Amino acid sequence: MIFIPQHDKKDCGVACLSMVCKHYGKSYSIKYLRNISYVTREGASLLGLSEASRQIGFNTFSGKLSLDNLSRTQLPCIIYWNKNHYVVLYKIKNSKLFNSKLFYVADPRHSIIKLNEDSFKKSWYTESKEGIALFLEPTEAFYKKDPPKEDKLSIKYLFKYLLPYKKQLTFMFLFLLAGSGLTLIFPFLTEALIDKGVNAKDLNFISIILLAQLGVFLGSIIIDIFRNWLMLYVGTHISITIISDFLKKMLQLPIKFFDTKLMGDFRQRIQDNKRIEQFLTSQSLTTFFSIITFLVFFGVLWHYDFKILLAYLTLTVLSIIWSFYWLKKRKILDYYRFQRQSENQESIYEMLNGVTEIKLNQFEDFKRNEWEGIQQKLFKLNIRILKLDQVQLSGFNFLNQLKNILVTFLAATYVVQGSMTLGALLSISYIIGQMNSPVNQLVSFFRSLQDAKLSLERLNEVQTHKTEEQEHQKPIELQNNFQKNGIEKGIRLENVSFQYEGPKSPFVLKGINMLIPEGKVTAIVGASGSGKTTLMKLLLRFYDPVQGQIYYNYNTILELSPKSIRENSGVVIQDGYIFSETIERNIATGDENIDEDKLKNALKVADMEDMIASLPLGLKTKIGAAGNGLSGGQQQRIRIARAVYKDPHYIFFDEATSALDAESEKIIHDNLYEFFKGKTVVIIAHRLSTVKNADQIIVLKKGEIVETGNHKKLVNNKSDYFNLVKNQLELGV
Repeated sequence: MIFIPQHDKKDCGVACLSMVCKHYGKSYSIKYLRNISYVTREGASLLGLSEASRQIGFNTFSGKLSLDNLSRTQLPCIIYWNKNHYVVLYKIKNSKLFNSKLFYVADPRHSIIKLNEDSFKKSWYTESKEGIALFLEPTEAFYKKDPPKEDKLSIKYLFKYLLPYKKQLTFMFLFLLAGSGLTLIFPFLTEALIDKGVNAKDLNFISIILLAQLGVFLGSIIIDIFRNWLMLYVGTHISITIISDFLKKMLQLPIKFFDTKLMGDFRQRIQDNKRIEQFLTSQSLTTFFSIITFLVFFGVLWHYDFKILLAYLTLTVLSIIWSFYWLKKRKILDYYRFQRQSENQESIYEMLNGVTEIKLNQFEDFKRNEWEGIQQKLFKLNIRILKLDQVQLSGFNFLNQLKNILVTFLAATYVVQGSMTLGALLSISYIIGQMNSPVNQLVSFFRSLQDAKLSLERLNEVQTHKTEEQEHQKPIELQNNFQKNGIEKGIRLENVSFQYEGPKSPFVLKGINMLIPEGKVTAIVGASGSGKTTLMKLLLRFYDPVQGQIYYNYNTILELSPKSIRENSGVVIQDGYIFSETIERNIATGDENIDEDKLKNALKVADMEDMIASLPLGLKTKIGAAGNGLSGGQQQRIRIARAVYKDPHYIFFDEATSALDAESEKIIHDNLYEFFKGKTVVIIAHRLSTVKNADQIIVLKKGEIVETGNHKKLVNNKSDYFNLVKNQLELGV
């Protein structure tokens, strides 16, 4: 039975599909399966998993069935577990001992587990005493297809981060080499102290040896001080570089990538970067010199006695093999710890951000109990890790102690027999003690290497993911003429359709044909869920159409740089973010040097002058993340000012004035229409006052265009737009 752990909290479905593929001899990565299963923040749907399975060559069938029917089906299959999870059912076995069935299940967030019938039913059955399962049968196409090869980061990739610090690493190398050399002197000083000082009763020689030992010890301390300073310097800078590179790459990824991730997943990946930094600095270099020290003492021990060396090596190899065995088991637990810690951080983040709603709706106890449940899971996981570590460490220490006793016994036997001096015995005891440390360091290194590899696997999907910006893309062309070759300029959509979750999911937009004319105002209206905001996201290249083409003037949107489109667009979206910065920085955002004239105009258009004048620090007033301390209307003013400050060619407003009172909305609305002159504008709004002056109004209904025209024409049509207007008037809006 094959087991593959899930990488992130919502990867259980694709991890199960990966296990089934591996069972039939094909290795499909979780990253690839996630893309073709259309995983969202809610995870993979059964429909998405079924479509992905067909795409790679399975015949699939899903449905509700009883336990008796399940027992007669072909396994393995993917089953829906505890109403929020997927697992693989590998085998059902009749147990004569317990007079019931045993079920072998691979849970991607746990391990392969064996359940009795009652436990299985409890997790699989729904209220109708049936369970949901997805059955997969490989076809000839499955065996003919080769899983796509994906770029993978290797440990070698990490060492590029060490290259800028060659000078510091050279000094560390010399310090560690000097420290190893000084350590080597100790056993010979100990032997001389006993054999030539104590046995000879020569106090002067004893004093000289002890002073030499003191000098060597002080030298080691000084070397350690410099080495630790260098380690801190190199480690800190490498950590900053690694995390900075990660954030840079992450911010270059398309919006679609972030749709499948939770906040805790990204925070845990930052922790992964720190583990990699620790491996590169403290573990790799220290282990390298520990091995050198070990080899030097290896030679010295050989010099004393080969039999003692052989006994030492035999038990050392056994202790390392013992540790390696438990490291394999520890690998799986590390995945679970990542998931639990991600859940923990997500829970805390949600409580802190939703504290107002929590208090208003008496949700405190529920959310706290939910957090405590996560802590209990973490506790149980930590118990499992502790048990494994204790077994591994206890066995390792026992073998080490046995080795020390055996070597001491052999050396003592030689002293009794007269073939070895007492000084040599003490020297060997010292050497054995010093050789144990590199062995421990080696085991720690392999544990750190395992951590780095696991972290690298999780970072791999970020570092190897295709970025939004591609070399072949070109900047958007902005020209003054309104026609070219008889084609009117503007944003043109031809038969555009879009789905969020794969080919069998519902269409959010279907067959959209429209022109947003250059230099004019286009309003898009429709009931909630009609696809207005999705349409805007397509225009901003957050997503690509499933069918059809979008043109900016005479170039398809796929030819254009997404960054170029957004640089020339002023956008206000419903859930726009306010940063933990000053008001002026929230408006000017990316401009390093703020243009005072543009800022002044933005404040005027957004009617913010009185608001700024009322603040003691004015534009320098710092506001909290997500706009804490500001009203909804004030936040919208800042977002409008941010769009105006850019003085862009294209304007996209999605419910930009919905939080404003009627008087403020009229003032800003009049200011905006003056600002809109010569610009191409798209406004999404529900309020009649916002859209009635638009050059054209497009009415969406269930993802399709049902009407197009200006306000007067559409009212006269007495169709969908008329009904929207009538409903608003009846509501007194």
